[in-house]
Amino acid sequence: MRYEPITRNNDFVRAYSRGKSYVHSHIVLYVRKNRAGHTRVGLTASKKIGNAVMRNRARRVMRAALYQVLDRDLGPVDIVLVARGITPRLKSTKLAPTLQKLLQDAGLLQ
Repeated sequence: MRYEPITRNNDFVRAYSRGKSYVHSHIVLYVRKNRAGHTRVGLTASKKIGNAVMRNRARRVMRAALYQVLDRDLGPVDIVLVARGITPRLKSTKLAPTLQKLLQDAGLLQ
């Protein structure tokens, strides 16, 4: 499933400040309804994660897990995934069940 990426900083800030967060030791999920009419996803990894190689790997793993879990459009919602320290050391197959559980907790998946 393809989704539109969140690229503007104020969209990330809006998700952080007004969105609902769901925390796990592997990732943090922020969910907020949007007015765009379709699902938008943002992936972030701060410098706490490590150097550029580690941050890119964390985003790559989160993206792969997202493709495994999302098979349909979730409606007008912004999803922001934030990497934790362990994220770059995980495989996407290990992260996918965690992401699925967080999305179920958020009420986006049944």
